[in-house]
Amino acid sequence: MKTIQNLEEIRKNTFDRVNQGMNRKNTRIVVGMSTCGIAAGAQEVYEAILDEINKLGLTNVIVAKTGCIGVCKLEPIVEVIRPGEEKVTYVNMSPYKGRRVVASHVLTGVIRDEYIMHVIKGKILNDYTLEND
Repeated sequence: MKTIQNLEEIRKNTFDRVNQGMNRKNTRIVVGMSTCGIAAGAQEVYEAILDEINKLGLTNVIVAKTGCIGVCKLEPIVEVIRPGEEKVTYVNMSPYKGRRVVASHVLTGVIRDEYIMHVIKGKILNDYTLEND
């Protein structure tokens, strides 16, 4: 059985890893891995992101899996949270796009606008839906 002191130590050690606030110290990438995400190719996207991070030698990036992010038709979904910045949500991801997001947004801070979703008049849209409406 864990003591209160043990639990407090665990909490302190894991806070930076799970903190999604703007005061975080490391970049965090979250990949939606619910059933719909996996069916849409999220596992391959996750693996490509990890591979690109390793190829670039990035050590200050945490990659995590999560459940449903909430917009099944836009899966696979990837969220990037850089220190001091707002979260950016990428949609309809592929392994290729995942690698590009790491090389651009994660490495240099340049957001890949063509892969993000937009909220306009309460509707969630991305470049594909904007072009085909």
